[in-house]
Amino acid sequence: MPIMIRTIINDLKSRSQRVAQDASSMEGVVISDGLTQSCWAHMPQELLREVLIRIEASEDTWPQRKSVVACAGVCRSWRHITKEIVKIPQFSSKITFPISIKQPGPREHLVQCFIKRNRATQTYHLYLSLTSTLVDDGKFLLSARKCRHPTGTDYMISLDANDVSKGSNNHVGKLRSNFVGTKFTIYDDQLPHPGAKITKSRSTRLASLKQVSPKVPTGNYPVAHISYELNVLGSRGPRRMHCVMETIPVSAIEAGGIAPTQTEFSLKNVDTFPSSSFSRSKSNREENSASELLGDQKDGLLVLKNKAPRWHEPLQCWCLNFHGRVTIASVKNFQLSASAENGPAGPEHDKIILQFGKVGKDVFTMDYRYPLSAFQAFAICLSSFDTKIACE
Repeated sequence: MPIMIRTIINDLKSRSQRVAQDASSMEGVVISDGLTQSCWAHMPQELLREVLIRIEASEDTWPQRKSVVACAGVCRSWRHITKEIVKIPQFSSKITFPISIKQPGPREHLVQCFIKRNRATQTYHLYLSLTSTLVDDGKFLLSARKCRHPTGTDYMISLDANDVSKGSNNHVGKLRSNFVGTKFTIYDDQLPHPGAKITKSRSTRLASLKQVSPKVPTGNYPVAHISYELNVLGSRGPRRMHCVMETIPVSAIEAGGIAPTQTEFSLKNVDTFPSSSFSRSKSNREENSASELLGDQKDGLLVLKNKAPRWHEPLQCWCLNFHGRVTIASVKNFQLSASAENGPAGPEHDKIILQFGKVGKDVFTMDYRYPLSAFQAFAICLSSFDTKIACE
């Protein structure tokens, strides 16, 4: 059986390359899916399921796990069975398909990732750690680019390492800050859960040095609001932050609780949302809405709060236990856990849900768990990079 599995995988890879070459050389000609005519496409369902189960179980880490993705691309029947076999990160602790970055991580442990910053291009790349070391090649997950505008800063988030423009099909969301960098809103490009509200917007601004077409819609669904406390008196201590997860109920962290889970990326429709111009007043409305959630209207929503560090007298610095995942002191370092503001504190409030810290000049670790997704965790960490007036 292992030899048969390897034969199938090698055949799939060679056929995929041939189909891609044929498609590129026959522009304007309708080409049928050659893989559907493969002998593997007509394999008995019982045998096919057994083969896919063994492939999924044996290729448990990247880069070998790309074989599972290749199997899902053979034909419709293979795709359906593969999607049934491959569990979401919450249960498998594995990131397999692109949609996995929008799904909650595992409950039992933190998913270890790291972020690389490029100061020259103002870009940030998120990688899944493949080894226990703090620095490795990693598996690319997401990228972001910092875009300044008169009222604040946007961080455009994309599935592509190079194309982070708002009009790209790889664009999955953004992080928007206010002018002083103390309040942030995370937006998802697609519906995070049924009944989610949308901020209608269509921009013709320049993003990433590319003109965004006004015909490209942006489904701006707010999923979280982040607030950094002001420190105008200059008191000693690290930043203090709150995150209100607008799409995650506080019951999600309890035993049997459920967090919204996206199952697939939705197609963009140019007629879905009416257009509205980008203006300063719009930004003010968003900031007021965020202030309401951060103030009196967060009942029932999950609130994350940074864990208070302790002062280390001999070292003369603030300390947190990152269990070896952070090696350099920085004001950007933080650990987030569930706040007890919505009720009595329980064991679930002691768990670190997201931690972020510096390990190199432009390298930072990012570890997250349920109920956050990689996308949400990445966006929260991006807020730590932004310049903050009167917070330090």
